Amino acid sequence: TGLTIGENVVGMDPEAVIKNGRVIDTVELKRRIKLYKDHQRDGYGAIIVQANIEDTRLSAHEYAIEKLGVECIELKWGQGAKDIGGEVKIKDLKKAQMLHERGYIVLPDPTDPDVIRAFERKAFKEFERHSRVGMVSEESFAERVEALRKAGAKYLFLKTGAFRPADLARAIAFASKYRLDLLTVDAAGGGTGMSPWRMMNEWGVPPVELHSLLHRYASYLHLNKKYVPPLAVGGGFIFEDGIFKALALGAPFVKLVGMARAPIAAAMVGKTIGRTIENHQVPVYIERFGQTKDEIFVTATSLRKELGDAEFEKIPAGALGLYTYYERLAQGLRQLMAGSRKFSLEYLSRDDIAALTREASEISGIKYVMDLDKSKTEEILNI
Repeated sequence: TGLTIGENVVGMDPEAVIKNGRVIDTVELKRRIKLYKDHQRDGYGAIIVQANIEDTRLSAHEYAIEKLGVECIELKWGQGAKDIGGEVKIKDLKKAQMLHERGYIVLPDPTDPDVIRAFERKAFKEFERHSRVGMVSEESFAERVEALRKAGAKYLFLKTGAFRPADLARAIAFASKYRLDLLTVDAAGGGTGMSPWRMMNEWGVPPVELHSLLHRYASYLHLNKKYVPPLAVGGGFIFEDGIFKALALGAPFVKLVGMARAPIAAAMVGKTIGRTIENHQVPVYIERFGQTKDEIFVTATSLRKELGDAEFEKIPAGALGLYTYYERLAQGLRQLMAGSRKFSLEYLSRDDIAALTREASEISGIKYVMDLDKSKTEEILNI
């Protein structure tokens, strides 16, 4: 699994050292990268560091490359599945002032004496930190790509969201022209769950429509003999059936599916189960599986055997929850692929799925189920 460390990690780190507007040391970014690398298996996977406007101003990418050995860098347009800045609630005045000093938009202004007095008398209880929205031009994009390559970035990615078709076309055209290594397109319904609920669920272009446009644009570039970067799609994916459909819908250009909320939910469920085990209060609906980590988590036995007892005991229950969830996805995907007689992801194609309505067929370019195998059926009937 490739793991993306999202934006604002550097800027939000109270212990980050920033000198002359440039980050020179961090606690949080270092911790996250080390955690991943310490548990990386046989060199597979990758840690990807993302950056938004504030991160770019702080030279977070350059720091990650030069000081932490990060190879994969992700540029970000907008906020993934939504086209606004990210927001965080801040309940501490000093932290709000620190973020204001680092260049974030903090509302209301935490340096205003009247605002400070109002906060201290509890007229309001929290500040809002907002990230800036970006304005993309080819010139600035090209300059940033060149600067990151000069800084030592080995792989360059771009993430964009459920925006207008022109912005999607711009994203894949720029990724093609400047030969990026991955383009991620995040449809409406995506996101980690930190933004307003209506925002994530209602704004932007839904997955089937957006990813169908993406396939159309990728096909256009391919037919015109232009470089098509590997594509990843996101947008509220939860289970293996959705992953199968996404890879088939985007074949042969889509290589990966990005996920956020579902893995976070799996980790949180694992963490909650771990807490109930420690407190000897395992709920009845969990108790039927057992009372210990080894009994409840189906992957525990193989992990204990692989890592050894001492190392296994260090694994948090949240990590076990996430790992078990991923194993479920992998096994489910293998079963679906076996049913389609496709034994490697590279063999998935658009005719592995069918549209159940004429409208879905028209939107996606996937054959309507009644038209599937039409020429083959006529041949068979005429034996």
